[in-house]
Amino acid sequence: MNTIEKIRNFCSPFRIVIGLMAIIIGYLLSDGTLSWSWWYLGVIPLIAGLSNFCPLCMITKKCDIGSKR
Repeated sequence: MNTIEKIRNFCSPFRIVIGLMAIIIGYLLSDGTLSWSWWYLGVIPLIAGLSNFCPLCMITKKCDIGSKR
């Protein structure tokens, strides 16, 4: 397993956790101030983590984008 695959295996769960945390922050700030922006900022990494999307793989071309963890 090369270094980029190791980074990829770490980044997907990390994106899921960051996305969920931002969605929770948006829910807790639901008084109308900045809740919508936190929600959108949480959805983007959550979808990227769940779909196993890796921008590093697209840039470096050193790992297979279609492979699963």
